[in-house]
Amino acid sequence: MSNTLTNTQKAAIIISSIGTENASEVFKHFTDEEVEQVTFELARMDYYPMDTVDEVLNEFYELCLTQKVISEGGVEYARDVLEKAFGEAAAQALFEKITKQLKTKAFAFVRKADYKNLLAIVQNEHPQTIALILSYARSDQASAILSELPKKTRIDVVERMAKMDRASPDVIKSIEQTLEKKFASLITTDSMEVGGINYVADVLNNVDRATEKHIFDELNLRDPKLADEIRSKMFVFEDIISLDSMAIQAFIPEVDAKDLAIAIKGSTPEVAECIYSNMSTRMRESTQTDVEYLHNIRMRDVEEAQQRIVSIIRGLEDQGVLVISKGGKEDEVIA
Repeated sequence: MSNTLTNTQKAAIIISSIGTENASEVFKHFTDEEVEQVTFELARMDYYPMDTVDEVLNEFYELCLTQKVISEGGVEYARDVLEKAFGEAAAQALFEKITKQLKTKAFAFVRKADYKNLLAIVQNEHPQTIALILSYARSDQASAILSELPKKTRIDVVERMAKMDRASPDVIKSIEQTLEKKFASLITTDSMEVGGINYVADVLNNVDRATEKHIFDELNLRDPKLADEIRSKMFVFEDIISLDSMAIQAFIPEVDAKDLAIAIKGSTPEVAECIYSNMSTRMRESTQTDVEYLHNIRMRDVEEAQQRIVSIIRGLEDQGVLVISKGGKEDEVIA
């Protein structure tokens, strides 16, 4: 049963098992958001069988042990110890979990910072440094900061983030010490994945439409191939025409009628027809009437409405309600 629990639910089980005093000490190391999420799970916690609790506590113990071995003995030593203790497959699973956690230790202060404070810290840095820092930030922070950087700097940063692959721990350590006089990283590997196409796509999926358009316009001039690679990982409003009918019919009821009318008003005829063709006759006529009566709509309002619709579509994909296909073989669905 523990396999069906979320990490937050598992954290709540662990917190509930260690007593209030220990729990209060643990909470001191959480972000406000983490405290809120775990507290919510504690409040709604149902009865769990002892077997499930034991599984969760045992998993937590193994992860703690794994992290201790890695941090004290190094990667290769840890791999050898874990394989002897748990077997090759289990050791690999534990190792992957912990190395992901170790990655998040770098620039921990960045992910806790308000984006405006973070912007004040990074805005005068070299684009390469900004790219590295934003690669460790939360995607919503990176999106907000990108939107407020000077246009030229913004493009430089996006391009560098997309092309970034690995960074030396010494470089990371040096930059982190400069930005915040504390460095408590547990990085022990020779290199770490940072930035990259997928990360940039995630960031650009969260910026406003005007910023997104400007970035792609500039990237298309500088590096069309890179722009296409990033776009292929994203879903934008115009991509609605690539969705199948079931997907379109799934998101339409979730969208506010006013947002839908405004979004269609500023869309291409192809996108509008794609949406209309998946409505009932009554809904289509009602929506078309709403669109016809819209006048003097600001482009900003159109972009915001389209962005909200895209967010709904992405949310439904996360829930498994629909599939966003980019037309590649890896996206084919077999009925």
